Amino acid sequence: MGAISDQPDVRLRGVVKRFGAFEAVAGIDLDVAPGQFVTLLGPSGCGKTTTLRMIGGFEQPDAGEVLVAGAPVDGGGKHHTRMVFQSYALFPHMTVRANVAFGLRMDKAPKAEIGPRVDAMLAKLGLGDQAEKYPRQLSGGQQQRVALARALVTQPRVLLLDEPLGALDLKMRKRMQGELKALQRTVGITFIYVTHDQEEAMNLSDVIVVMEKGKIAQVGSPEDVYRRPASQYVADFVGETNFLAGGLAVRPENVLLGAAIPQGAARGRGIVREKSFLGANTRLEIDANDIALVATSPGLLKISAGDTVEFGWREEDSLTLPISNGEKI
Repeated sequence: MGAISDQPDVRLRGVVKRFGAFEAVAGIDLDVAPGQFVTLLGPSGCGKTTTLRMIGGFEQPDAGEVLVAGAPVDGGGKHHTRMVFQSYALFPHMTVRANVAFGLRMDKAPKAEIGPRVDAMLAKLGLGDQAEKYPRQLSGGQQQRVALARALVTQPRVLLLDEPLGALDLKMRKRMQGELKALQRTVGITFIYVTHDQEEAMNLSDVIVVMEKGKIAQVGSPEDVYRRPASQYVADFVGETNFLAGGLAVRPENVLLGAAIPQGAARGRGIVREKSFLGANTRLEIDANDIALVATSPGLLKISAGDTVEFGWREEDSLTLPISNGEKI
């Protein structure tokens, strides 16, 4: 992790960004501590990419301030950041070595330093034997590593990543998530990552910033955001949730069946409408007095569609959630 500091690496205060009549970012405040892996999470149009681009200096706020390493982005702060895009944006006519060296040359690094720094970064990302190849000769995962190497070799204070794994297939995404997380721990700098994939955010992040319609809905650790969502919106977006009458909600994995229901738990009965075997889990859709309830249990359940089942959950596993107007659901 990065060195402890009282000053955040990134600070946003009252930041607003409009595109015509559309307010993409509607007055947000956020501090990002040094060395954290922070993910901006939300659906398309929630303002996460616009926020990232303002931190990188690619967009200017219409109101508020964006500071990086204590300096305004438009006054030198952007020199402390580097961006990795989903498209990678590698130069096709340059070798891997030349691509990685490009930023150092633009920064006018001493020529004697460029070669050793590039070689060290290529080795760190497992690209030493790919140095003389061109981007078209690399796999998607290798191209991603080249884009990361090109950004990291310049030794930024903050690395910005705009859905960088979006172009990869599922298996490669999973692999690269592990590599990216390990890399961030190794280099120890602040990563700010944008995604709409809640599982990816949960896997990678120290802190998740859930965004909704240009505002911040919740900031917290992955566990906090999942187990203690601040609103119905957060509970619904981050994972699957059963919303029930009486102001309660419960996650599918907390819905217990039959003998697994403890004494004193809330209970009900319903008919299994759908059963799906998902490998590690079985997913049931239960019709209980016109309420559609989802339950997931480890392994393969000896239950079939049409069966009547008893379900329940522990009181401590139920959630009471405010909605946007401050009432309870």
